[in-house]
Amino acid sequence: MPHPAPLGLAFVGCFTTERRRARGQGIDVYRVGGGLEAWTHLGRVEGLVNPSFLVSDPGRGVLYTVQGDGAAASAFAVEPDGGLRALGSAGTGGTNSVHQALEPGGRFLILANYASGSVALLPVGAAGALAPASHILSLPGEPGPHRTEQACAHPHHVVLAPDGRHVIVPDKGLDRVFVLRLEGERLAIASETAMRPGAGPRHIAFHPGRPLAFLVNELESSIATCRWDGRTGTLAPLHLAPTLPPDFFGASTAAAIVVTPDGRFVYASNRGQDGIARFRVDAEAGRLEPTGWTPSGGRDPRFMTLAPDGRHLLVANEQGDCLVEFAIEAGSGDLTRTGSRPSLSPCTIAFL
Repeated sequence: MPHPAPLGLAFVGCFTTERRRARGQGIDVYRVGGGLEAWTHLGRVEGLVNPSFLVSDPGRGVLYTVQGDGAAASAFAVEPDGGLRALGSAGTGGTNSVHQALEPGGRFLILANYASGSVALLPVGAAGALAPASHILSLPGEPGPHRTEQACAHPHHVVLAPDGRHVIVPDKGLDRVFVLRLEGERLAIASETAMRPGAGPRHIAFHPGRPLAFLVNELESSIATCRWDGRTGTLAPLHLAPTLPPDFFGASTAAAIVVTPDGRFVYASNRGQDGIARFRVDAEAGRLEPTGWTPSGGRDPRFMTLAPDGRHLLVANEQGDCLVEFAIEAGSGDLTRTGSRPSLSPCTIAFL
């Protein structure tokens, strides 16, 4: 089956509630080029509470969002003109769902329920609509030492492993990374890997060609390079690198992580220091080499993603109310700011 042609659409989810210190109004829809050129605002979906993470399904032409601090996920059919037609919402079986991914066969949306410490499966219908959670897996373990951020299990990310058979879930509250497998219509724990106490694992990204994964630790502001074994479904930590400059002494937490399509460079965002840490990948040694820090262009860079062309980085500065674009220099990985546009409390971006 041929892959659907890109529609040239960008969707930006924005926090909406006072609890989040937010000014956003929902999901903004833009027409945009593959290199982030020629942005045109097409419309907005309002009435959503904190659309905190977006994932698109190109095959069905559907956009999914979870509602931060809520207990539902929603699906929208994407029209060629950028319009979003509601397909309904479904219960996630938990609270404050922060991240989701589609199971490779498209049968389930897999969700991380941050506040209730669980991972859920939501069945997906043929047209992309969601059914309520059919299986909920609670994550076991002892909370980390942070008095407020680690009161219980807090799964923060759902990422499919390159083999398509495993699901990786960093848990900020337990200082662990869980590897899950799908057994029929249920999730099971295949393995778990401990990080340093108080690290706060948040997000993870895989190298495109080597058996390596890069885990950003929110509370510790670090990246752990891990060896991935798809045969056994296990992660093994190899090396730890700080995301903050050595001369920074303020409060800051790490947030997003991005790996370039060629696997040569890794970027991590720092909220507080408000910069993007740059690293060169030494794949043979299994480590990252820091190469510098670039200002993010606004306060609290919560999220960032590669542009469709793979040669530009787009950063969502949540408290800075802006989206900032950077060109990636092919040889060095250095970032050059190429543009900025206003966006109220942006926290997630998806392309289709």
